[in-house]
Amino acid sequence: MKSNFNEFQLNPITYLLFVALICFTPSTTYSSTFQQSLEKNKFQYVEFKGEVVDDRNGDPIISAHLTVNGSNISTITNNEGEFSLKIPADLMSSQVTISFLGYKSKTVPLSSFSKEYTRITLEESVEVLSEVSIFKATDAKKLIRAMLEKRGDNYFDNPTLMTAFYREIIKKGRRNASLSEAVVKIYKQPNSSAKKDDVAIYKARKSTDYDRLDTLAIKLRGGPFNTLYVDLMKYTEFVFDASNLEEFKFSFDQPTKMGKRYVYIVDFEEINKSLPWYYGKLFIDTETNTLLKASYKLNVDDKDTASQMFVKRKPSRATVYPVDVNYEINYIESDGKWYYGYGNALLEFVVNWDSKLFNSRYTLNSEMVVTNWEDYTNKESRKDMNYIRPSVVMVDDISGFADANFWGNDNIIEPEKSIQNAIEKIQRQLNRE
Repeated sequence: MKSNFNEFQLNPITYLLFVALICFTPSTTYSSTFQQSLEKNKFQYVEFKGEVVDDRNGDPIISAHLTVNGSNISTITNNEGEFSLKIPADLMSSQVTISFLGYKSKTVPLSSFSKEYTRITLEESVEVLSEVSIFKATDAKKLIRAMLEKRGDNYFDNPTLMTAFYREIIKKGRRNASLSEAVVKIYKQPNSSAKKDDVAIYKARKSTDYDRLDTLAIKLRGGPFNTLYVDLMKYTEFVFDASNLEEFKFSFDQPTKMGKRYVYIVDFEEINKSLPWYYGKLFIDTETNTLLKASYKLNVDDKDTASQMFVKRKPSRATVYPVDVNYEINYIESDGKWYYGYGNALLEFVVNWDSKLFNSRYTLNSEMVVTNWEDYTNKESRKDMNYIRPSVVMVDDISGFADANFWGNDNIIEPEKSIQNAIEKIQRQLNRE
């Protein structure tokens, strides 16, 4: 139970997302020299671009997964349903499976992809699931307990080296103020291990418009760790585990399907609302009790307490508090085991200045998708990698924006239009220098 505020504020899933507003000075928290060529991949690749949409109305499907069958390569669609998928030349005869919760999965050969742009449609699952006999669980809390008990069996049980793409965006109102992107290496430990995950920067770039931030440097502590720590099956201590389930209320929502899988949907919320409290939805496989996806929020109606949780330092003339805190986690299946596939943390907060009539509203959005992985059993993490700490604050390094082929053969989340416009603006500025 969250018995006092001091205990609660040290919860890493919130503590690592704090926002520090300070008068800007050049940061020395993180080295601006990134290791961009640790492992030069010499094979050729082909890049495919396109979109995934609803076959009935053409609406974009956000966060749909595309997985190259017979490999560990995958990516995800952006907020406009668009994707970019880079395939090694020796895998051009492969097939790609596209999946999203509530839709029928589709497998298509790469040979059917257009070199210019491919439009993929998914069909909604319309089965009346409430009448399917496979839904046998009647006690939501018991189901959650079974889910936690099997978190060591249902997910990768060996150390895994993952390649992932990370993007962090700060907006003032609707306008981009800061953009950070990186390819990272994650040394992911199994759920059964007490060891924490390690993260190393492979290549990265960042640009911040400090004038747009009202001469304030908004620093998001944690970087890639922000999205890594939303992994409820690895970091059970951050929200709930088997020891504190009595502090939550669980109830069933209407079930759904994920491809051919039947899925329970369980709503949860903390009972004690004297402090900021968690609530959200869990999507659980009916056969194995595996958590496939979760979306959850932290209620921050208590502005004073929430401000103490997220704001480390601020100017004395400013009042700063979060107004919306959201998390999302998706898992991907491989040979009957599941692994961390995508994490997202979204924070919106308000800054009130004593001398200003109107407040400023900022949005901080960080997301990370695993694009490749390999089993790392009996191997040690590389000593020459550029490891980062959870307390890292990535500093500006805009040189990567000048290189149109900066990402090489690494898969990324396709930038949506507003992000692409921001990148093009940065490139124009660099060309003028």
